[in-house]
Amino acid sequence: MDIKLAVSRSGHDKDSLYVIVKEEDNLVYLADGRLKPIEKPKRKNRKHIQIIKNLPKDITEVFTQENFRNEEIKRAIKLYQKQTEIRRK
Repeated sequence: MDIKLAVSRSGHDKDSLYVIVKEEDNLVYLADGRLKPIEKPKRKNRKHIQIIKNLPKDITEVFTQENFRNEEIKRAIKLYQKQTEIRRK
């Protein structure tokens, strides 16, 4: 499965990190595993997000199983936040 992380660039959720669970023409559906679970993703215009490319391998490996659940989404977001925090120091 091709996993994509995205950062919200506008709206009340600005700078929030999400996993893209579904894509349509100009819309994406985002989940964070907590406030926005897979069952009820946030709908957002594609131009209001920034997709994070070149994810580290340990983040993409979280989703190697067939089961795509909220727990994996939370784990991937947490791993990415830890890694970006380490790079800033």
